[in-house]
Amino acid sequence: MRFAKAKTKYVRISPKKARLAAGLIRGLSAEEAESQLVYSRLKGGRLLFKTLHSAIANALTQLDVKKEHLRVTEVRIDDGPTLKRAKPRNKGGRSPVLKRMSHFTVILSCE
Repeated sequence: MRFAKAKTKYVRISPKKARLAAGLIRGLSAEEAESQLVYSRLKGGRLLFKTLHSAIANALTQLDVKKEHLRVTEVRIDDGPTLKRAKPRNKGGRSPVLKRMSHFTVILSCE
């Protein structure tokens, strides 16, 4: 089996939110996955669409297969670095604000 892969790193969305969009496309064909993400109202869906589109382009150029024969084998959302910020509180205190990032990986296989 041949695989095509695409990665997007340092995406400013928390992994927990991005995994909701990843669950929509796991195991689907490439065309169905694209349509799922296009019509999804999730921010993670919009960002994951770019990675999926890149993986499809990689498969078409490197593996020389048609788009109809591609299937989403694996979608992985890993934790990236966290930006640590602070929000002021009363009496000179502060509370942490964690701005999380994600790394997207999409792997397609040809049937």
